[in-house]
Amino acid sequence: MKVIMLKDVKNVGKKDQIVDVSTGYASNYLFPRKLAVMYTDKSSQILDQQKADREAHEAQLKKQAEELKVKLADITLEFKAKTGKDGKMFGTISIKQVCELLKSKYGYDIDKRKFVDKTTIDCLGVVILKNELYKGVIAEIKVHVSEEK
Repeated sequence: MKVIMLKDVKNVGKKDQIVDVSTGYASNYLFPRKLAVMYTDKSSQILDQQKADREAHEAQLKKQAEELKVKLADITLEFKAKTGKDGKMFGTISIKQVCELLKSKYGYDIDKRKFVDKTTIDCLGVVILKNELYKGVIAEIKVHVSEEK
């Protein structure tokens, strides 16, 4: 019996895959647990429509990420830090502080867990941080740290 998988099932198939399973396995395990539906012309059309909708949604998300990447390229975040006599900075500026400043000042909400180089800023000057906004879309955020007088 051919079925369309609704979820990943180990050793059977992945989501949206059409697989051939025994009738008993399908009717006693897959169908009651909503893991699969029977393969018909109608269900095949619905599957194709869902795939097309998903691809359109993914394209929209990627487009939004590209637009945000361009906007972030023009921004330089300013931080002030206390320094010692030798010019060494006290403390650090965390990724969380960078995200909070971006949200409060510019209204851009980015995920702090998606930073490629998960470092804290511990030196004066300009540092460029990289954030993966979407799969394959990496934005660069400039952070300028100056000495607090």
